Amino acid sequence: MENPILQELVQTRMPYGKYKGRFLHHLPEPYLVWYHNKGFPEGNLGMLLHTIYEIKLNGLEYLLK
Repeated sequence: MENPILQELVQTRMPYGKYKGRFLHHLPEPYLVWYHNKGFPEGNLGMLLHTIYEIKLNGLEYLLK
């Protein structure tokens, strides 16, 4: 895996909330949809959550392996 954003997605854990401590790529899709509807947080975490949302929405999870 050469893309630094993909590497960060598989190495970063959720820092707060119901899924605190879970790797971002293991977050359930309904949770990501909720964030999509509510609005992703600002900054790097928001970008990562939006990216994993798009990956799961489009069935591209193989990119994370």
